[in-house]
Amino acid sequence: MTAMDELPLVLVHVLPPFEIPFKGRLQSRFQLIDSSDSTFSPHASVLLCVGPAPVSSDTLRHLPSLQCIVGSSAGVDHIDLEECRRRGITVTNAGSSFCEDGADFAIGLLIDVLRRISAADRYVRAGLWPMKGDYPLGSKLGGKRVGIVGLGKIGSEIAKRLVAFGCRIAYNSRNKKSSVSFPYYANICNLAANTLGKEGVIINVGRGGLINEKELVQCLVQGQIRGAGLDVFENEPDVPKELFELENVVLSPHKAIATLESLASLQELIVGNLEAFFSNKPLLSPINLD
Repeated sequence: MTAMDELPLVLVHVLPPFEIPFKGRLQSRFQLIDSSDSTFSPHASVLLCVGPAPVSSDTLRHLPSLQCIVGSSAGVDHIDLEECRRRGITVTNAGSSFCEDGADFAIGLLIDVLRRISAADRYVRAGLWPMKGDYPLGSKLGGKRVGIVGLGKIGSEIAKRLVAFGCRIAYNSRNKKSSVSFPYYANICNLAANTLGKEGVIINVGRGGLINEKELVQCLVQGQIRGAGLDVFENEPDVPKELFELENVVLSPHKAIATLESLASLQELIVGNLEAFFSNKPLLSPINLD
């Protein structure tokens, strides 16, 4: 038996273009096996889910010994939580690793769109300043009405930052939060009606599928909303080409939550969750399946 064979076995579920984060450190502590390996899959007790790789009931059916799914993302909607609940499989996520950086980026996108920072940068680089003169004015963030869809960990950090700007905040979530005094909208359409309009801006740092991109493009072109800042898209890495032509849109390649610091935090969390599982200690970032 080799030293590798003595390491705890961790089944890894990952789809391109995602890669196993900090693979070297993980391999020094665990035996990493691809989830498609039918030899080991029936015996694996823990699954490391990298990024949004789907963990369906069919996937779980091929893992009869599974006890824990260690996730590397903030969201867990790619995992069949109902099946996990039924089988008693515990699930962890990225915890607070991405919260502050994701919130910072969301505010950055919002200010960028309102103040037209990226568009102004292109204006200067293209040599248009001497030719056309002063660039059109943008609008400040302070005092704006802002609707937040989902007041979880990242949403709460966004709200905290917006309060500092003096913004008037409302939110939509699965349930009303007793810990906050912001107006609550059970219906997301009512929230949008209260916060959007021709001067409205849409920011998406959550999931690409939350927004119908064809309708968004139409609204932007027709001037039904002022602008958009998008870090996520429906069919990544493909982005609607119509967005490239719009000066009132800021685009980013799904990096809102990723910084050197947040990935270092995630590394510690994933290793900590795996070590806790194999030593029968409390997991560091379990989610509530009830």
